[in-house]
Amino acid sequence: MSISSTDDKLYFRQLLSGRDFATSNPLAHQMVNFIYLIGDRETRECVVVDPAYAVDDILRIVQEDDMTLTGVLATHYHPDHVGGSMMGHTIEGVSALLEKCAVPIHVQAEESPWVMKTTGLDETDLVTHTSGDVVSIGEIEITLLHTPGHTPGSQCFLAGNCLVSGDTLFLEGCGRTDLPGSDVAAMYDSLQRLASLPKDTLVLPGHQYSSVPFASIEEVKQVNYVYKPPTREAWMSWFGGTSS
Repeated sequence: MSISSTDDKLYFRQLLSGRDFATSNPLAHQMVNFIYLIGDRETRECVVVDPAYAVDDILRIVQEDDMTLTGVLATHYHPDHVGGSMMGHTIEGVSALLEKCAVPIHVQAEESPWVMKTTGLDETDLVTHTSGDVVSIGEIEITLLHTPGHTPGSQCFLAGNCLVSGDTLFLEGCGRTDLPGSDVAAMYDSLQRLASLPKDTLVLPGHQYSSVPFASIEEVKQVNYVYKPPTREAWMSWFGGTSS
């Protein structure tokens, strides 16, 4: 699916696992991951967010769109986003992509050791970032926002009015906070940070866990239960967690 943006130069596609790629992979159908292609329509360069399940399919879509892949943006280390072993399955991901296309893998600094452990990549394969860093694709700027909570180095990507929110924020709910590296209090802070974005910002999550594939942050704030607790204390009480 192509997304309408306030920037005509912005190339932006939302692709669903099991439907748009990895169509014969049962786990891809089950996990309903979104990946994203973001780039510059004039220079024909793009990056892919969270390539997993079927690298050849993803590269074929890039080629069919007459684009050139110049990098990978990883929201976090979980195998359904970057590849690795999960639930007895081996998921193809960034390591397989690098065998076919030598591009940098952009990760948040705190996530780097987790990504290396999950994927088998070396630190020389990764470009580490801090919050607020900008990755430029042609003349398109993608701002990297550190949003810990689901994992220590979870990050979201802001391009124009499009926010790729990974597993930090879904249209209904947020990422789990009971996994290794999770932090309930940090998740509250990250969700509040995203809530402060302009109200017309489109939230594009890491999974299709709702009937629609995207919505404005204003709409998400109105209907998503994670924005119901009025204070940090109420959030902590509701979700029953403690800061790690």
